[in-house]
Amino acid sequence: MSEEGRSIRLTIPARAEYITLGRLALTGIAGLRPLSDETLHDLKLALTEACTNSVKHAYGENGGSVDIVYELLSDRLAVEVGDDGSGFEPGAARGDGPSEEDLAEGGLGIEIIRALTDEVEIAEREGGGSRLRFVKLLD
Repeated sequence: MSEEGRSIRLTIPARAEYITLGRLALTGIAGLRPLSDETLHDLKLALTEACTNSVKHAYGENGGSVDIVYELLSDRLAVEVGDDGSGFEPGAARGDGPSEEDLAEGGLGIEIIRALTDEVEIAEREGGGSRLRFVKLLD
């Protein structure tokens, strides 16, 4: 595999029923590199949590889209999930952990992603919205 790796972009409507497409693309990309079933399961769960955050919090009733970028390198798989919506609470990005209010609403998604992956980066997108990027180091 070349140093620059392979990169794929998928844009889905910000609706829960389309998250499966992101998981299917991840499964296909992971097939290019041997991964354990456990690692693939962890990556699919992390992707589901990241996409769910965009679907639930970015747009409200108006809808929009979620961009997913997969980057397979020789030593890692990076996934970035972004949207153009209203964003998220800064505490989640700093790693302060979920607030009591977040927990009452089921706000463990980012913590789950942190537990399953090796690197997590959360930031605002240029022009508005947010992006969450996670990396899983490969053997």
